Amino acid sequence: MFLVVGHMADVTHPEDASDLQDQIEEVEALSSIYGDEWCVIDEASRIFCIRISDDLEEPKLTVCLQIILPPDYPSAAPPIYQINAAWLRGLERTELASGLEDLYAGHAGESILHLWVERVREFLVDKSRRSETEEASEEPLQGNVTAEEEDDEDVPDLRTLKLNTEPSHLFVDHSNDVEIPPIKHGTTITDRRSTFQPHLAPVVTPKQVKLFLGKLYENKKISGATHNIYAYRIYCEEKNRFLQDCEDDGETAAGGRLLHLLQILDVRNVAVVVSRWYGGILLGPDRFKHINNCARNLLVEEGYAVSPSDEAAKKTKRPKSKK
Repeated sequence: MFLVVGHMADVTHPEDASDLQDQIEEVEALSSIYGDEWCVIDEASRIFCIRISDDLEEPKLTVCLQIILPPDYPSAAPPIYQINAAWLRGLERTELASGLEDLYAGHAGESILHLWVERVREFLVDKSRRSETEEASEEPLQGNVTAEEEDDEDVPDLRTLKLNTEPSHLFVDHSNDVEIPPIKHGTTITDRRSTFQPHLAPVVTPKQVKLFLGKLYENKKISGATHNIYAYRIYCEEKNRFLQDCEDDGETAAGGRLLHLLQILDVRNVAVVVSRWYGGILLGPDRFKHINNCARNLLVEEGYAVSPSDEAAKKTKRPKSKK
């Protein structure tokens, strides 16, 4: 079982025979190009996965890109995707996702999976080269540094430092002067040494979501959480549809469940992050309960949703219809 993430609206489109034929031809081409790297998960549901590495001979970095092709792809909808890589987190994950989204925006209506795969591969190659360069430049300075010194808590968090070196267009919209939305933090839930804490911010554009995440990850404790699961829903009035996305950050299926909660509560124009610090004891399905419960509590506190007790009281006060 895996989580799929995308940017589909709640509105679905009728299946188009032309789209299906384009999908079949694209999948055949990708299978031929990538061989064993390409995997069919569920042909009937149009679910696929491709394993992408920085180097085919001696891979150092690998990403699994999982994809669902909607009935109206490529003519009217993007693929739904999930980037799976335990090492890819925070701002780097946001950077890669932004690259895929920009590619789709520039090639709307076209078959883009090949472009996506190559963009991911370019990202991996660049990161691998940067890592090698950094390691080479640091070697003369390291001396006899011990493992304990390397793990010292005073060492700066690279994800925090990266905020100052990332291209500014990923986090600041200078043309529209988009501001970082106010962030609210909720009450923690602790179970068997695992701790869950929700955070939310009002958002009306994907750019604000990135600003929210970037600002949140400046907090070293939050950026160092075992998982930072998030989901958001934005209502686009001019199109009468929702823009939504989610990320499980290694907590398989948690992002999709969090987004489903937002859909059930019918909340809009809000992004929610739930940080989990793993305590060493497996919680099983209880972890999903805690993620959704603490998220819902904060949504209720901030007025995005009604508490179950208030909802029940409202129903009991409804006047009986006259016969």
